[in-house]
Amino acid sequence: MVTKSKYSITVSASTAQIADVRDFVARHAAAYGFSDEDVHDIRLAVDEAYTNVIKHAYNFDASKKVKVKISTGNGKFTISLSDEGTAFDPASYEKPDVAERVMLRKRGGVGVYLIQKLMDDVEYRKDGKYNEILMSKKR
Repeated sequence: MVTKSKYSITVSASTAQIADVRDFVARHAAAYGFSDEDVHDIRLAVDEAYTNVIKHAYNFDASKKVKVKISTGNGKFTISLSDEGTAFDPASYEKPDVAERVMLRKRGGVGVYLIQKLMDDVEYRKDGKYNEILMSKKR
């Protein structure tokens, strides 16, 4: 028998909520049996995705909401972030030259790259007015 669980929170699109979002996800990832290193990676990926929603989807409008959902089952931990802001177009994404960004001490611009490196699967969806990023990690 496959056991599945679902958890969710809705938060304001504010940097003041980042710790709450990270802690919510980390708590469930640890309870699902991930190592400390995997929990750290999941937490960082969620931090980057949530920050991207705040900055790019909502342009720092803290009155907007972000729904964070976690689902587990079949050895997979999936996090979904949903918003109603400007959608991310993965087709227009160009992988950054990380070494160059570090050498030039440029900040930012590597969030999507990090998310893809830290998680096993990353998918972007658009459904009507809702945007969603799904990030999964196998246990």
